[in-house]
Amino acid sequence: MLHSLYVKNLALIDEAEVTFGEGLNILTGETGAGKSIIIGSINLALGAKADKDLIRSGAEYALVELVFTIDQPKQLKAIQDMDLPVEDRQVILQRKIMPGRNVCKVCGETVTARQLKQLAEILIDIHGQHEHQSLLQAGKQLEILDAYAGDELSARKEALRDVYHQYRQTMEELSDSEVDEETRRRETALAEFECREIAEAELTVGEDEEAEQIYRKLVNGQKIKEAVAAAHSLCGYEESGMGSSVGRALREIRSVSAYDDALVEFENQLLDIDNLLNDYNRAVADYLSELEFDGELFDRTERRLNLINHLKTKYGKTIEEILAYREKSEQMLDKYRDYDAYRMKLEQNADTLREKVLAICADISGIRSRSADALAAEMKSALVDLNFDEVQFEIRVTPSEELLGHNGYDKVTYLISTNVGETLKELSQVASGGELSRIMLAMKTVLADKDEIETLIFDEIDTGISGKTAWKVSEKMGILGRGHQLICITHLPQIAAMADVHFCIEKRVENQRSVTDIGRLDEEESIEELARMLGGASITENVRNNAKEMKDLARNTKQY
Repeated sequence: MLHSLYVKNLALIDEAEVTFGEGLNILTGETGAGKSIIIGSINLALGAKADKDLIRSGAEYALVELVFTIDQPKQLKAIQDMDLPVEDRQVILQRKIMPGRNVCKVCGETVTARQLKQLAEILIDIHGQHEHQSLLQAGKQLEILDAYAGDELSARKEALRDVYHQYRQTMEELSDSEVDEETRRRETALAEFECREIAEAELTVGEDEEAEQIYRKLVNGQKIKEAVAAAHSLCGYEESGMGSSVGRALREIRSVSAYDDALVEFENQLLDIDNLLNDYNRAVADYLSELEFDGELFDRTERRLNLINHLKTKYGKTIEEILAYREKSEQMLDKYRDYDAYRMKLEQNADTLREKVLAICADISGIRSRSADALAAEMKSALVDLNFDEVQFEIRVTPSEELLGHNGYDKVTYLISTNVGETLKELSQVASGGELSRIMLAMKTVLADKDEIETLIFDEIDTGISGKTAWKVSEKMGILGRGHQLICITHLPQIAAMADVHFCIEKRVENQRSVTDIGRLDEEESIEELARMLGGASITENVRNNAKEMKDLARNTKQY
């Protein structure tokens, strides 16, 4: 649920904060008051394109902040899967717009605008004229039907994705392996030479690092010997050595340690140091005695490194990559040595996988057809409730192997007739903008129980409607608001009357500048706003009574 919106220095808004409520949140106001800025600011916070001209004149930046409370476990998991922070089931989105750059944050962590858009798809569903138009797209119609079909279809689509992926891989392998005999002969000869060259090297993983270490030691042998000898001398027991000094210090402390218990600890520490120096000097002496240049080992190591590096330049940067190259070449040789059998096996696998894909597609198509009939029946009922009195609605599922893909092989088409005697036609050929907004509302109502997105925003839901139809739309939004949070901008009193929470957006002049404010209305203020919407310039007592009656009627309607 969208808990709050904070806007600063955006267009006509100096600073405003809105705390939304549950159910139906209605925003009203005079034309030009800035209602579109509110929805626009929400869009901006969710990653929409930002223009520096949106920054209020005289301000250095614009800021939009949204606070969401996450109640749905699936939403919470989806956000966590994006590796985004969530604090006490709250997600705070912030976008700071500055000339030349934007800063987007989620719970204080900087994110990209693309991540914000992905997050928006989880948190909120915004329906404006553009979103209503998406109903005309075949892909959107299929998506809605699949959402209605639910878990049964999801399980079959998941199975299809796995099998279809195997099928596509097999088909790609078939295509890639289609070579003529001359090419096979040439590639076979090259692969045999490469495999032989790698095999004769008898490589062992890690030997290059070991050889390099031996080579470095041999090349720097004299330098190592001089440095170790110097260290041995400095720490030894000769007159100027550290061991001699520690020995003298130990004898001095030991001569007086009997007089003070604290000196015993110093004696023990010096004794430990003396023992460590003894061990160190013996180990260094052993190392020096064994340190000698082995010319044969040097030559052998140098030749081995040259061979390994030569193979690395041809077959891979590491020994693992070289061995993997050999394995891949051997696999290709196996294919080419019995090419006809290999191709036949691939074709058989492809045929088998295609049959499996088609079988699952047939199951999916059957589920879609059954769901289409049920959804069409519910849609017709919902559209009748929205004042489509003589409506006919059909969802046609047409299977075609030419459309075969990871989503099945169905073409889904929504057909509608809104007048008696008219034949069913595709939505794009019949529905106007106002009708599309009502059809989308009907869809949302029917899918309410299946929709995991809790917050829905409706912009221009009242396009092209009035009177009885407006009241029908209002009733439907009241029903949808029982299970979802709705935020709706409207010019119609019939819809505004159904508000659970009512906000008024006003524009005023302050210090010779236009400023947009948004305020939450109480019951009396809401009735007064309805009266303004009903009465226009002149608000009489009769208009106020009419507004109160409309509010009471809406309240009674929501109780059923």
